[in-house]
Amino acid sequence: MRITLNGKTMEAREGETILSAARRMGLNIPTLCHMEGLPPTGACRVCLVEDVKTGRLIPSCSFPVSEGMDIATHSSQVVAARKTIIELLLASHPDDCLYCASNGTCELQKYAQELGVRQRSYSGDRNRIDLDMSSPSIIRDPEKCILCGRCVRVCSEVQGVSAIDFAGRGSNAQVSCAFDEGLNVSSCVNCGQCVMVCPTGALTERRDVDRVLAALDDPKKTVVVQHAPAVSVSLAEEFGIKPGSDVVDKMNAAFRRMGFDKIFPTSFSADLTVMEEAHELVERVKKGGPFPMFTSCSPGWIKYLEEFHPDLLGNVSTCKSPQQMMGAVVKRLWAPAQGLESGQVFNVSVMPCTAKKFEAARPEMGGEVPDVDAVITTRELAEMIRMFGIDITSLEGEQADSPFGDRSSAGKLFGATGGVMEAAARTAYHMITGKELPELKIDAVRGLQDVKEAVVNIDGLELKLAVVSGLGNAGRLLKDIIDGKRTYHFVEVMTCRGGCISGGGQPLVTNPERVKARMQVLYEIDRDASLRVSHENPSIKALYRDFLKEPGSHKSHELLHTEYSPREVLK
Repeated sequence: MRITLNGKTMEAREGETILSAARRMGLNIPTLCHMEGLPPTGACRVCLVEDVKTGRLIPSCSFPVSEGMDIATHSSQVVAARKTIIELLLASHPDDCLYCASNGTCELQKYAQELGVRQRSYSGDRNRIDLDMSSPSIIRDPEKCILCGRCVRVCSEVQGVSAIDFAGRGSNAQVSCAFDEGLNVSSCVNCGQCVMVCPTGALTERRDVDRVLAALDDPKKTVVVQHAPAVSVSLAEEFGIKPGSDVVDKMNAAFRRMGFDKIFPTSFSADLTVMEEAHELVERVKKGGPFPMFTSCSPGWIKYLEEFHPDLLGNVSTCKSPQQMMGAVVKRLWAPAQGLESGQVFNVSVMPCTAKKFEAARPEMGGEVPDVDAVITTRELAEMIRMFGIDITSLEGEQADSPFGDRSSAGKLFGATGGVMEAAARTAYHMITGKELPELKIDAVRGLQDVKEAVVNIDGLELKLAVVSGLGNAGRLLKDIIDGKRTYHFVEVMTCRGGCISGGGQPLVTNPERVKARMQVLYEIDRDASLRVSHENPSIKALYRDFLKEPGSHKSHELLHTEYSPREVLK
């Protein structure tokens, strides 16, 4: 069908909305409640456009196109209506933009600037609701909430967790946890996807930057930093560098200029995770189960199981995540070898994930002397780099430190959905056959599909594999497994859709093309690497030779494995 947008005729698709058609034409229509890929709610009304023939204002996100429709997206009537909506939202909104974590990325702030809101036109009573600082990962500030519903929808419709929802009516409406309790006693899995979609500062990560700065200033502390595989392929976006650029060497240089004593990439401990996890899988194959074995790298997924499917905890790999393995190795092996007590080492982790903050604080992860002392997100790292006045674009690249600076490209693949599976399959094949997998690249587990399946033939054994990302998708797959509709030997689960490249601690300005670019550069790193399997990493071999003896050994279990327990959820 043909419609007219701002005086230009274009072809529209039957069933699509005005907003979708306009965006295909490159027209920018503001939205606050809209979420791509989910049914529209039409709640915020900021996306209003004018039907030129009738003069009516209609919500473009939920109104379908029709033959001969004539739409003005920025008429004087439209602009005035949008401005009034923003002014009404600001009437009860806090005026602390200078101190807000979302200053500069706040969509409400952006639209106020675009629409020329320069003074308070309406006065209303400010919302007076206490901060929720109970979570180790996420801070919730209900006073800044504009009731767009995006956090509620991503938590319920995408992740299947439903830790938050609308409560109250009319002017008393707010987004809250069950029984108005804190996030810490809700079903929240700390994934941070609510932070990623929040248009204001109502949801932010709990910052650890000040603690890291204090450690860097403490002459008695040896400050070690690790960085996850997905960080170096997303950090560039914070500084206007082309999405999909790997800035790992420049990032290492920035770490040293900030004063970190040692840099050990988490990709090294991802290789270590592969060794332990592949060994565990091989042992289960020999013993006949229990199957499927689930990966344990994603802490949001672990908490999801603890709360919603505790009966399946026996199927979860006992391996700690790469973050925690690195923390344990640094504190319990590296520190004594340097003549340091574990308490003298301050272990900083840079992660694309807010749930890693929760994981580091778990009592299973080191107890009184935690394996990881502070976790900062990709966003917090960018903040620190700016704070130190470092121009990352002009830095000469530098290498990580020994002995834990070497990594295979298999360890780097952990940043994308399917990467853990591909890396583990390569090493499991070698452990069983003594040979290398004929084709290291496993196409069936690559890409951004929500669920992927593969079969790897290992000396006649048909090893059935599955990869799923996003907890909503994982929940549906679990149901099929429980009902007997699907059977697997090994299942990789990532809390966030797309894996760590889409984690809750990544740059806030994101879209599917940026995520694809991040994934593609990880695949290119693997394609071009000379070392592509974890079991051939010389530093991993040395670690086993000198300390751990072999995968699955008593020492390995003592340092690198753990167990999880069911959680009580408020009923």
